[in-house]
Amino acid sequence: MCKTISQKLRFRAEPEEVYRYLVTDADTIGGRFTFGAGSGIVVDLAPARRVVRAWREDDYPEGVFSMAAVTLRPVETGTELTLTHRGVPKQLIPRTEERWRRDCWDRIRAELAGRNGAATRRSAPRASRRRPDASTPTP
Repeated sequence: MCKTISQKLRFRAEPEEVYRYLVTDADTIGGRFTFGAGSGIVVDLAPARRVVRAWREDDYPEGVFSMAAVTLRPVETGTELTLTHRGVPKQLIPRTEERWRRDCWDRIRAELAGRNGAATRRSAPRASRRRPDASTPTP
């Protein structure tokens, strides 16, 4: 049985800046990606608004894929981010929720906290990801 993960949080940065932490220059609609423990196909990219990926991890049961959608909304203090990750195998929900927090949201927060004035750096999230290549498995 599969379930949905929903997470909502805020960042003290504009949606354009948060979006840049979620994608790489190589991301294109229909292209393959690798992000943390997940890999799959980029379904939709709407700069500063949305990232949608057909998602799979190596230990998902055979034939099981999920859909991770991140939406960004400007708010007075910066950006409200909403993750809706549908189709996650039930037994993997706690681990997947923790990976989103630790490997993505905490890294973005740390990078934003460490930025120097108006300079925007993207090294922490990108350094934690492998770049897509021809050996990336198709979901």
